[in-house]
Amino acid sequence: MVNKEKKNINKKIYIVDKINKIMSLNIVIKEINREEMDNALSLVWKVFREYEAPNYTKEGVEKFYWSIHDEKYLSLLTMYGAFVQEELVGVMATRSEGTHIALFFVERKYQRQGIGKQLFQIVKAKCHSNKMTVYSSPYAVEIYHKLGFQDINIEQVDKGLRWNLIFKILLRYYKINRTFQI
Repeated sequence: MVNKEKKNINKKIYIVDKINKIMSLNIVIKEINREEMDNALSLVWKVFREYEAPNYTKEGVEKFYWSIHDEKYLSLLTMYGAFVQEELVGVMATRSEGTHIALFFVERKYQRQGIGKQLFQIVKAKCHSNKMTVYSSPYAVEIYHKLGFQDINIEQVDKGLRWNLIFKILLRYYKINRTFQI
């Protein structure tokens, strides 16, 4: 019984420490402007190489690289950045009027600190639809599940890129005659 109580106390201390660390980060989320785009894409490429590339074919890695260097594709995106003390540490980009998440990357040392969740909250707030989709890499499926997304199909491979189509229904509440409707 004493060991169980000790584990619970240690877990509570860990959670409090994590909350204090997150609160001390002073995270700023804002839309990425043209001048910040190269820095954002460098972060995307760095994190992709670290987490995704090891599980992709050479063709898939090259396809991803060229997609984030394709001006036509990039012009379709609205990109948001998470900044900690003016350093870009996370990126989320959407397309199709905010209904599809195209990129989602957070630097290793800033993962599991709520930055991805804060990026998603901004993107979700700007989405004017009742649903969002994403072609998730295998690595990120669990992250999207934690954000409330659900699988539509099993993993697919196209030109070396691995992905699962997943979606989230966004509940929008409208006050009508003092009642709430979904």
